[in-house]
Amino acid sequence: MHRLARTGGTAGLLRWLAGRAEGWAGLVGPDGTVLHAAARTAGAMVPDVAGLVAEGASALTERGVQAYAVDTGASTALLFPLSVLPPGVGDDTGPVLAVVTPRPVATGLATLLADVVLPLSLCLQAETLERKRRRVDLAESRGREAVLHLLMTGQLSIAQQVAGALRPRLPDPVRVCVVECSGGGRDEVARVCVDADGGRSWIVRCPVYARHLILVMPAETEEPEPGAVPTDETVAARVGDCVVGVSEPVPLADTATGYRQAFHALAVARELPSRHARFGVSPDPALVVGPAGRRWADELLNPLLTHVPRRPQDPGSQELLATAASWLAFSSHATGHLKVHRNTLAARLRLIGELLGLDLHRLADQAALDLALRVRSTPAPACTPEPAQSGSPASGTSKAAGGLDAILVRPAVRDWADRQLAPVLGAEETLRTWVRCEGRLGPAAAELGISVPGVRKRLTRLETVLQRSLLRPPSARYDLWLALRSRDLTAAG
Repeated sequence: MHRLARTGGTAGLLRWLAGRAEGWAGLVGPDGTVLHAAARTAGAMVPDVAGLVAEGASALTERGVQAYAVDTGASTALLFPLSVLPPGVGDDTGPVLAVVTPRPVATGLATLLADVVLPLSLCLQAETLERKRRRVDLAESRGREAVLHLLMTGQLSIAQQVAGALRPRLPDPVRVCVVECSGGGRDEVARVCVDADGGRSWIVRCPVYARHLILVMPAETEEPEPGAVPTDETVAARVGDCVVGVSEPVPLADTATGYRQAFHALAVARELPSRHARFGVSPDPALVVGPAGRRWADELLNPLLTHVPRRPQDPGSQELLATAASWLAFSSHATGHLKVHRNTLAARLRLIGELLGLDLHRLADQAALDLALRVRSTPAPACTPEPAQSGSPASGTSKAAGGLDAILVRPAVRDWADRQLAPVLGAEETLRTWVRCEGRLGPAAAELGISVPGVRKRLTRLETVLQRSLLRPPSARYDLWLALRSRDLTAAG
Protein backbone atom coordinates (compact mmCIF):
# COMPACT_ATOMS: atom_id res chain seq x y z
CA MET A 1 0.00 0.00 0.00
CA HIS A 2 2.73 2.49 0.95
CA ARG A 3 4.85 1.49 -2.05
CA LEU A 4 1.91 2.25 -4.34
CA ALA A 5 1.36 5.59 -2.62
CA ARG A 6 4.96 6.56 -3.41
CA THR A 7 5.06 5.27 -6.97
CA GLY A 8 1.49 5.28 -8.29
CA GLY A 9 -0.24 7.94 -6.23
CA THR A 10 -4.00 8.14 -6.02
CA ALA A 11 -4.58 6.33 -9.32
CA GLY A 12 -2.34 3.42 -8.32
CA LEU A 13 -4.01 3.00 -4.95
CA LEU A 14 -7.50 3.03 -6.46
CA ARG A 15 -6.58 0.39 -9.05
CA TRP A 16 -5.17 -1.78 -6.28
CA LEU A 17 -8.30 -1.31 -4.14
CA ALA A 18 -10.60 -2.16 -7.06
CA GLY A 19 -8.68 -5.40 -7.53
CA ARG A 20 -8.78 -6.32 -3.85
CA ALA A 21 -12.50 -5.52 -3.67
CA GLU A 22 -13.18 -7.33 -6.98
CA GLY A 23 -15.36 -4.38 -7.96
CA TRP A 24 -15.19 -0.59 -8.20
CA ALA A 25 -13.23 2.04 -6.23
CA GLY A 26 -13.31 5.79 -6.56
CA LEU A 27 -13.06 9.20 -4.98
CA VAL A 28 -16.25 11.22 -5.07
CA GLY A 29 -16.84 14.86 -4.21
CA PRO A 30 -19.47 15.96 -1.67
CA ASP A 31 -21.85 16.72 -4.57
CA GLY A 32 -21.51 13.22 -6.02
CA THR A 33 -19.01 14.11 -8.79
CA VAL A 34 -16.58 11.27 -9.50
CA LEU A 35 -13.05 12.69 -9.14
CA HIS A 36 -11.05 9.49 -9.70
CA ALA A 37 -12.23 5.95 -10.32
CA ALA A 38 -10.93 2.47 -11.13
CA ALA A 39 -12.67 -0.84 -11.85
CA ARG A 40 -11.30 -4.36 -11.73
CA THR A 41 -12.43 -5.07 -15.30
CA ALA A 42 -13.65 -2.88 -18.14
CA GLY A 43 -17.15 -4.34 -17.84
CA ALA A 44 -17.41 -4.02 -14.09
CA MET A 45 -20.58 -2.65 -12.61
CA VAL A 46 -20.59 1.16 -12.11
CA PRO A 47 -22.89 2.00 -9.18
CA ASP A 48 -25.19 4.97 -8.72
CA VAL A 49 -22.34 6.90 -7.14
CA ALA A 50 -24.27 10.15 -6.72
CA GLY A 51 -27.06 8.42 -4.82
CA LEU A 52 -24.68 6.38 -2.67
CA VAL A 53 -22.55 9.41 -1.76
CA ALA A 54 -25.60 11.58 -1.05
CA GLU A 55 -26.95 8.96 1.31
CA GLY A 56 -23.55 8.19 2.81
CA ALA A 57 -22.56 11.86 3.29
CA SER A 58 -25.84 12.58 5.03
CA ALA A 59 -25.38 9.60 7.33
CA LEU A 60 -21.73 10.43 8.04
CA THR A 61 -22.70 13.98 9.04
CA GLU A 62 -25.78 13.08 11.08
CA ARG A 63 -24.26 10.15 12.94
CA GLY A 64 -20.71 11.51 13.29
CA VAL A 65 -19.16 8.23 12.16
CA GLN A 66 -15.95 7.61 10.21
CA ALA A 67 -17.37 4.94 7.92
CA TYR A 68 -20.68 3.98 6.37
CA ALA A 69 -21.95 0.91 4.51
CA VAL A 70 -24.92 0.63 2.16
CA ASP A 71 -26.27 -2.67 0.84
CA THR A 72 -27.54 -2.47 -2.75
CA GLY A 73 -28.80 -5.99 -3.23
CA ALA A 74 -26.02 -7.91 -4.99
CA SER A 75 -23.28 -5.59 -3.72
CA THR A 76 -22.22 -3.49 -0.77
CA ALA A 77 -20.92 0.07 -0.89
CA LEU A 78 -18.38 1.10 1.75
CA LEU A 79 -17.74 4.82 2.24
CA PHE A 80 -14.94 6.54 4.15
CA PRO A 81 -14.46 10.36 4.33
CA LEU A 82 -11.07 11.77 3.38
CA SER A 83 -9.44 15.14 3.98
CA VAL A 84 -7.03 16.80 1.54
CA LEU A 85 -6.00 19.45 4.10
CA PRO A 86 -4.08 19.05 7.36
CA PRO A 87 -6.28 18.97 10.48
CA GLY A 88 -7.53 22.41 11.47
CA VAL A 89 -6.62 24.03 8.13
CA GLY A 90 -9.53 25.31 6.06
CA ASP A 91 -12.73 23.42 5.35
CA ASP A 92 -12.46 19.84 6.49
CA THR A 93 -15.07 18.68 3.97
CA GLY A 94 -13.18 16.49 1.54
CA PRO A 95 -13.91 13.75 -0.95
CA VAL A 96 -15.27 10.37 0.02
CA LEU A 97 -13.60 7.03 -0.71
CA ALA A 98 -16.32 4.79 -2.15
CA VAL A 99 -15.73 1.07 -2.78
CA VAL A 100 -18.39 -1.22 -4.25
CA THR A 101 -17.79 -4.93 -3.74
CA PRO A 102 -19.94 -8.05 -4.37
CA ARG A 103 -21.71 -9.58 -1.41
CA PRO A 104 -20.65 -11.07 0.90
CA VAL A 105 -17.93 -8.56 1.74
CA ALA A 106 -14.51 -10.21 1.81
CA THR A 107 -13.06 -10.75 5.26
CA GLY A 108 -10.73 -7.93 6.25
CA LEU A 109 -11.76 -5.58 3.40
CA ALA A 110 -13.29 -3.00 5.76
CA THR A 111 -10.11 -2.99 7.85
CA LEU A 112 -8.02 -2.63 4.70
CA LEU A 113 -10.07 0.38 3.60
CA ALA A 114 -9.70 1.98 7.02
CA ASP A 115 -5.94 1.53 6.75
CA VAL A 116 -5.76 3.04 3.25
CA VAL A 117 -7.51 6.28 4.27
CA LEU A 118 -4.30 7.88 5.62
CA PRO A 119 -1.96 7.16 2.67
CA LEU A 120 -4.74 8.04 0.22
CA SER A 121 -5.34 11.36 2.01
CA LEU A 122 -1.60 12.10 1.91
CA CYS A 123 -1.50 11.33 -1.80
CA LEU A 124 -4.39 13.72 -2.40
CA GLN A 125 -2.67 16.44 -0.38
CA ALA A 126 0.58 15.98 -2.30
CA GLU A 127 -1.17 15.97 -5.68
CA THR A 128 -3.24 19.04 -4.76
CA LEU A 129 -0.11 20.93 -3.73
CA GLU A 130 1.69 19.82 -6.91
CA ARG A 131 -1.16 21.13 -9.07
CA LYS A 132 -1.03 24.44 -7.22
CA ARG A 133 2.75 24.59 -7.63
CA ARG A 134 2.41 24.00 -11.36
CA ARG A 135 -0.18 26.75 -11.64
CA VAL A 136 2.15 29.13 -9.79
CA ASP A 137 5.08 28.09 -12.01
CA LEU A 138 2.96 28.60 -15.11
CA ALA A 139 1.85 32.04 -13.92
CA GLU A 140 5.44 33.04 -13.17
CA SER A 141 6.62 31.66 -16.52
CA ARG A 142 3.94 33.67 -18.35
CA GLY A 143 4.91 36.76 -16.38
CA ARG A 144 8.58 36.38 -17.33
CA GLU A 145 7.60 35.76 -20.94
CA ALA A 146 5.53 38.96 -20.88
CA VAL A 147 8.48 40.95 -19.53
CA LEU A 148 10.74 39.54 -22.26
CA HIS A 149 8.16 40.46 -24.89
CA LEU A 150 8.05 44.03 -23.56
CA LEU A 151 11.85 44.23 -23.65
CA MET A 152 11.96 42.85 -27.20
CA THR A 153 9.49 45.50 -28.36
CA GLY A 154 11.35 48.35 -26.63
CA GLN A 155 8.81 49.01 -23.84
CA LEU A 156 11.47 49.26 -21.15
CA SER A 157 9.62 51.20 -18.45
CA ILE A 158 6.59 48.88 -18.53
CA ALA A 159 8.89 45.83 -18.47
CA GLN A 160 10.65 47.12 -15.38
CA GLN A 161 7.33 47.80 -13.65
CA VAL A 162 6.05 44.28 -14.35
CA ALA A 163 9.41 42.75 -13.40
CA GLY A 164 9.29 44.53 -10.04
CA ALA A 165 6.95 41.83 -8.73
CA LEU A 166 9.31 39.02 -9.73
CA ARG A 167 12.91 38.10 -9.03
CA PRO A 168 15.60 39.02 -9.80
CA ARG A 169 15.57 42.67 -10.80
CA LEU A 170 16.33 43.33 -14.44
CA PRO A 171 20.06 44.04 -14.83
CA ASP A 172 21.50 46.80 -17.01
CA PRO A 173 23.67 46.40 -19.09
CA VAL A 174 23.09 42.78 -20.04
CA ARG A 175 24.31 39.88 -22.09
CA VAL A 176 21.58 37.80 -23.70
CA CYS A 177 22.24 34.06 -23.74
CA VAL A 178 20.27 31.43 -25.70
CA VAL A 179 20.63 27.83 -24.48
CA GLU A 180 19.45 25.05 -26.80
CA CYS A 181 18.49 22.03 -24.68
CA SER A 182 17.92 18.42 -25.68
CA GLY A 183 14.49 16.80 -25.64
CA GLY A 184 12.52 17.68 -22.54
CA GLY A 185 15.49 18.82 -20.47
CA ARG A 186 14.67 22.54 -20.45
CA ASP A 187 13.47 22.62 -16.82
CA GLU A 188 16.59 20.81 -15.60
CA VAL A 189 18.86 23.18 -17.55
CA ALA A 190 16.97 26.13 -16.03
CA ARG A 191 17.81 24.79 -12.57
CA VAL A 192 21.47 24.47 -13.60
CA CYS A 193 21.41 28.10 -14.79
CA VAL A 194 19.97 29.31 -11.48
CA ASP A 195 22.60 27.37 -9.56
CA ALA A 196 25.43 28.58 -11.83
CA ASP A 197 24.85 32.30 -11.32
CA GLY A 198 23.12 32.39 -7.96
CA GLY A 199 19.78 33.47 -9.41
CA ARG A 200 21.09 36.78 -10.82
CA SER A 201 19.93 36.11 -14.40
CA TRP A 202 16.44 36.60 -15.79
CA ILE A 203 15.54 33.14 -17.16
CA VAL A 204 12.67 32.72 -19.65
CA ARG A 205 11.43 29.62 -21.45
CA CYS A 206 11.35 30.66 -25.09
CA PRO A 207 7.74 30.88 -26.34
CA VAL A 208 8.83 30.22 -29.94
CA TYR A 209 11.37 27.38 -29.77
CA ALA A 210 10.40 24.60 -27.35
CA ARG A 211 14.04 23.60 -26.70
CA HIS A 212 15.38 27.10 -26.01
CA LEU A 213 16.02 28.94 -22.76
CA ILE A 214 16.70 32.69 -22.88
CA LEU A 215 18.88 34.23 -20.17
CA VAL A 216 19.14 37.98 -19.68
CA MET A 217 22.36 38.05 -17.66
CA PRO A 218 24.20 40.93 -15.96
CA ALA A 219 27.05 42.04 -18.24
CA GLU A 220 30.53 42.05 -16.73
CA THR A 221 31.32 45.68 -15.92
CA GLU A 222 34.56 44.85 -14.13
CA GLU A 223 37.36 42.36 -14.52
CA PRO A 224 36.16 38.96 -13.29
CA GLU A 225 37.69 37.55 -10.15
CA PRO A 226 40.51 35.03 -10.69
CA GLY A 227 39.08 31.57 -11.30
CA ALA A 228 35.56 32.91 -11.90
CA VAL A 229 33.79 31.25 -14.85
CA PRO A 230 30.98 33.09 -16.68
CA THR A 231 27.52 31.59 -16.31
CA ASP A 232 27.21 30.71 -20.02
CA GLU A 233 30.49 28.78 -20.02
CA THR A 234 29.52 26.99 -16.79
CA VAL A 235 26.21 25.86 -18.29
CA ALA A 236 27.90 24.62 -21.48
CA ALA A 237 30.40 22.65 -19.40
CA ARG A 238 27.90 21.16 -16.92
CA VAL A 239 25.17 20.20 -19.40
CA GLY A 240 26.81 17.90 -21.92
CA ASP A 241 24.12 17.99 -24.60
CA CYS A 242 23.22 21.70 -24.70
CA VAL A 243 24.47 24.44 -27.06
CA VAL A 244 25.01 28.02 -25.87
CA GLY A 245 25.16 31.31 -27.79
CA VAL A 246 25.86 34.64 -26.09
CA SER A 247 25.58 38.26 -27.19
CA GLU A 248 27.89 41.20 -26.67
CA PRO A 249 27.15 43.47 -23.68
CA VAL A 250 24.18 45.64 -24.62
CA PRO A 251 21.97 48.13 -22.75
CA LEU A 252 18.79 46.62 -21.34
CA ALA A 253 16.81 48.70 -23.85
CA ASP A 254 18.61 46.81 -26.67
CA THR A 255 17.55 43.35 -25.49
CA ALA A 256 16.14 42.59 -28.96
CA THR A 257 19.55 43.26 -30.51
CA GLY A 258 21.19 41.09 -27.86
CA TYR A 259 18.76 38.26 -28.63
CA ARG A 260 19.57 38.39 -32.34
CA GLN A 261 23.28 38.33 -31.56
CA ALA A 262 22.89 35.36 -29.20
CA PHE A 263 20.84 33.48 -31.78
CA HIS A 264 23.54 34.03 -34.42
CA ALA A 265 26.19 32.87 -31.94
CA LEU A 266 24.09 29.75 -31.30
CA ALA A 267 24.29 28.84 -35.01
CA VAL A 268 28.09 29.01 -34.75
CA ALA A 269 28.23 27.09 -31.46
CA ARG A 270 26.46 24.08 -33.02
CA GLU A 271 29.55 23.46 -35.15
CA LEU A 272 32.10 23.89 -32.33
CA PRO A 273 33.39 21.11 -30.04
CA SER A 274 32.88 23.37 -27.01
CA ARG A 275 29.19 23.91 -27.95
CA HIS A 276 29.62 27.54 -26.87
CA ALA A 277 30.16 30.78 -28.81
CA ARG A 278 30.00 34.51 -28.20
CA PHE A 279 28.88 36.98 -30.84
CA GLY A 280 31.71 39.01 -32.32
CA VAL A 281 31.21 40.55 -35.76
CA SER A 282 30.59 44.01 -37.22
CA PRO A 283 28.10 46.41 -35.61
CA ASP A 284 24.39 46.69 -36.22
CA PRO A 285 23.57 48.53 -39.48
CA ALA A 286 21.27 50.85 -37.54
CA LEU A 287 24.41 52.39 -35.99
CA VAL A 288 25.92 53.49 -39.32
CA VAL A 289 22.99 54.95 -41.26
CA GLY A 290 23.48 58.46 -39.84
CA PRO A 291 20.88 61.22 -39.50
CA ALA A 292 19.76 60.73 -43.10
CA GLY A 293 18.97 57.11 -42.27
CA ARG A 294 16.94 58.20 -39.27
CA ARG A 295 14.92 60.59 -41.41
CA TRP A 296 14.35 57.82 -43.95
CA ALA A 297 13.19 55.42 -41.22
CA ASP A 298 10.86 58.03 -39.71
CA GLU A 299 9.29 58.75 -43.10
CA LEU A 300 8.86 55.08 -43.94
CA LEU A 301 7.27 54.22 -40.59
CA ASN A 302 5.19 57.38 -40.20
CA PRO A 303 1.94 55.86 -41.62
CA LEU A 304 2.29 53.02 -39.13
CA LEU A 305 3.22 55.26 -36.19
CA THR A 306 0.23 57.54 -36.78
CA HIS A 307 -2.28 54.80 -37.59
CA VAL A 308 -5.59 55.09 -35.71
CA PRO A 309 -7.79 51.96 -35.82
CA ARG A 310 -11.31 52.37 -37.12
CA ARG A 311 -12.78 50.12 -34.40
CA PRO A 312 -11.74 49.71 -30.74
CA GLN A 313 -11.07 45.99 -31.26
CA ASP A 314 -8.71 46.57 -34.21
CA PRO A 315 -4.93 46.63 -33.57
CA GLY A 316 -3.42 50.03 -32.91
CA SER A 317 -0.04 51.47 -33.81
CA GLN A 318 1.96 49.86 -30.99
CA GLU A 319 0.37 46.46 -31.57
CA LEU A 320 1.16 46.62 -35.29
CA LEU A 321 4.76 47.66 -34.57
CA ALA A 322 5.15 44.70 -32.19
CA THR A 323 3.61 42.38 -34.80
CA ALA A 324 6.00 43.59 -37.51
CA ALA A 325 9.05 43.19 -35.27
CA SER A 326 7.98 39.71 -34.12
CA TRP A 327 7.23 38.49 -37.66
CA LEU A 328 10.53 39.81 -39.04
CA ALA A 329 12.38 38.05 -36.21
CA PHE A 330 10.46 34.76 -36.06
CA SER A 331 8.62 34.46 -39.40
CA SER A 332 5.61 32.11 -39.04
CA HIS A 333 6.67 31.29 -35.46
CA ALA A 334 5.49 34.78 -34.50
CA THR A 335 2.08 33.25 -33.75
CA GLY A 336 3.63 31.55 -30.72
CA HIS A 337 5.48 34.69 -29.69
CA LEU A 338 2.46 36.98 -30.00
CA LYS A 339 -0.09 34.36 -28.88
CA VAL A 340 -2.34 35.01 -31.89
CA HIS A 341 -3.93 32.82 -34.57
CA ARG A 342 -2.15 32.58 -37.93
CA ASN A 343 -5.13 34.25 -39.63
CA THR A 344 -4.85 37.18 -37.22
CA LEU A 345 -1.13 37.45 -38.01
CA ALA A 346 -1.80 37.36 -41.76
CA ALA A 347 -4.47 40.08 -41.47
CA ARG A 348 -2.16 42.34 -39.47
CA LEU A 349 0.67 41.86 -41.98
CA ARG A 350 -1.65 42.79 -44.85
CA LEU A 351 -2.60 45.97 -43.00
CA ILE A 352 1.04 46.81 -42.28
CA GLY A 353 1.94 46.32 -45.94
CA GLU A 354 -0.94 48.53 -47.07
CA LEU A 355 -0.08 51.31 -44.61
CA LEU A 356 3.60 51.37 -45.56
CA GLY A 357 3.21 50.68 -49.28
CA LEU A 358 5.43 47.58 -49.00
CA ASP A 359 5.14 44.08 -50.44
CA LEU A 360 6.11 41.99 -47.42
CA HIS A 361 6.49 38.90 -49.62
CA ARG A 362 9.67 40.49 -51.06
CA LEU A 363 12.94 40.16 -49.18
CA ALA A 364 13.92 43.69 -50.24
CA ASP A 365 10.90 45.24 -48.52
CA GLN A 366 11.31 42.98 -45.49
CA ALA A 367 14.92 44.15 -45.16
CA ALA A 368 13.87 47.80 -45.47
CA LEU A 369 11.20 47.45 -42.77
CA ASP A 370 13.58 45.55 -40.48
CA LEU A 371 16.25 48.25 -40.81
CA ALA A 372 13.73 51.03 -40.22
CA LEU A 373 12.46 49.38 -37.01
CA ARG A 374 16.01 48.87 -35.77
CA VAL A 375 16.96 52.47 -36.52
CA ARG A 376 13.89 53.67 -34.65
CA SER A 377 14.84 51.63 -31.57
CA THR A 378 18.47 52.90 -31.62
CA PRO A 379 19.24 56.07 -29.62
CA ALA A 380 20.06 58.94 -32.01
CA PRO A 381 23.47 59.81 -30.46
CA ALA A 382 24.63 56.23 -31.14
CA CYS A 383 24.31 56.67 -34.91
CA THR A 384 27.35 57.56 -36.97
CA PRO A 385 27.28 61.33 -37.69
CA GLU A 386 26.63 62.51 -41.21
CA PRO A 387 29.93 63.34 -42.97
CA ALA A 388 30.12 66.98 -44.01
CA GLN A 389 30.79 66.13 -47.65
CA SER A 390 27.91 63.71 -48.10
CA GLY A 391 24.54 64.88 -49.29
CA SER A 392 21.17 64.00 -47.87
CA PRO A 393 18.51 62.18 -49.87
CA ALA A 394 16.23 64.36 -51.92
CA SER A 395 13.06 65.44 -50.15
CA GLY A 396 10.08 63.23 -50.72
CA THR A 397 12.09 60.00 -51.13
CA SER A 398 10.07 58.12 -48.53
CA LYS A 399 9.64 54.92 -50.51
CA ALA A 400 11.71 51.93 -49.44
CA ALA A 401 13.48 51.59 -52.78
CA GLY A 402 14.72 55.07 -53.66
CA GLY A 403 15.18 56.33 -50.12
CA LEU A 404 17.03 53.25 -48.93
CA ASP A 405 19.44 53.21 -51.87
CA ALA A 406 20.53 56.73 -50.94
CA ILE A 407 21.32 55.48 -47.44
CA LEU A 408 23.20 52.36 -48.58
CA VAL A 409 25.80 54.34 -50.55
CA ARG A 410 26.99 56.25 -47.47
CA PRO A 411 30.70 55.58 -46.74
CA ALA A 412 29.96 54.23 -43.24
CA VAL A 413 27.36 51.81 -44.62
CA ARG A 414 29.74 50.69 -47.40
CA ASP A 415 32.41 49.96 -44.79
CA TRP A 416 29.86 48.01 -42.74
CA ALA A 417 28.85 46.00 -45.84
CA ASP A 418 32.49 45.19 -46.64
CA ARG A 419 33.01 43.83 -43.12
CA GLN A 420 29.84 41.76 -43.39
CA LEU A 421 30.86 40.13 -46.66
CA ALA A 422 34.62 39.87 -46.08
CA PRO A 423 34.45 36.24 -44.81
CA VAL A 424 32.84 35.08 -48.10
CA LEU A 425 34.72 37.35 -50.49
CA GLY A 426 35.09 35.55 -53.83
CA ALA A 427 32.67 32.78 -52.87
CA GLU A 428 29.37 34.62 -52.87
CA GLU A 429 27.51 32.62 -55.55
CA THR A 430 25.40 30.50 -53.21
CA LEU A 431 24.71 33.42 -50.89
CA ARG A 432 23.72 35.78 -53.72
CA THR A 433 21.50 33.17 -55.33
CA TRP A 434 19.75 32.36 -52.05
CA VAL A 435 19.12 36.05 -51.33
CA ARG A 436 17.96 36.67 -54.91
CA CYS A 437 15.47 33.80 -54.49
CA GLU A 438 13.90 35.51 -51.45
CA GLY A 439 15.71 33.21 -49.02
CA ARG A 440 13.91 30.10 -50.33
CA LEU A 441 15.81 26.84 -50.68
CA GLY A 442 13.83 25.29 -53.57
CA PRO A 443 14.24 28.11 -56.12
CA ALA A 444 17.88 28.59 -55.07
CA ALA A 445 18.60 24.89 -55.62
CA ALA A 446 16.98 25.02 -59.06
CA GLU A 447 19.01 28.08 -60.07
CA LEU A 448 22.27 26.58 -58.79
CA GLY A 449 21.54 23.22 -60.37
CA ILE A 450 21.97 21.24 -57.13
CA SER A 451 19.64 19.53 -54.66
CA VAL A 452 17.86 21.27 -51.81
CA PRO A 453 19.92 19.33 -49.20
CA GLY A 454 23.01 20.49 -51.08
CA VAL A 455 21.98 24.14 -50.74
CA ARG A 456 21.18 23.60 -47.07
CA LYS A 457 24.65 22.13 -46.46
CA ARG A 458 26.31 25.07 -48.20
CA LEU A 459 24.31 27.55 -46.13
CA THR A 460 25.15 25.67 -42.94
CA ARG A 461 28.84 26.04 -43.76
CA LEU A 462 28.29 29.73 -44.50
CA GLU A 463 26.67 30.13 -41.07
CA THR A 464 29.96 29.07 -39.48
CA VAL A 465 32.00 31.33 -41.76
CA LEU A 466 29.76 34.38 -41.32
CA GLN A 467 29.02 33.60 -37.65
CA ARG A 468 25.38 34.30 -38.34
CA SER A 469 22.18 32.23 -38.47
CA LEU A 470 20.79 31.87 -42.01
CA LEU A 471 18.38 28.94 -42.02
CA ARG A 472 16.44 29.58 -38.81
CA PRO A 473 14.86 32.88 -37.76
CA PRO A 474 16.07 35.30 -36.51
CA SER A 475 18.08 35.07 -39.75
CA ALA A 476 20.82 37.35 -41.08
CA ARG A 477 19.18 37.43 -44.49
CA TYR A 478 18.07 41.07 -44.04
CA ASP A 479 21.58 42.26 -43.19
CA LEU A 480 23.03 40.24 -46.06
CA TRP A 481 20.53 41.72 -48.52
CA LEU A 482 21.48 45.20 -47.34
CA ALA A 483 25.20 44.45 -47.58
CA LEU A 484 24.92 42.97 -51.08
CA ARG A 485 22.73 45.86 -52.24
CA SER A 486 25.23 48.38 -50.87
CA ARG A 487 28.09 46.68 -52.68
CA ASP A 488 26.14 46.49 -55.95
CA LEU A 489 25.21 50.17 -55.76
CA THR A 490 28.83 51.11 -55.10
CA ALA A 491 30.03 49.03 -58.04
CA ALA A 492 27.38 50.53 -60.31
CA GLY A 493 28.27 54.05 -59.20
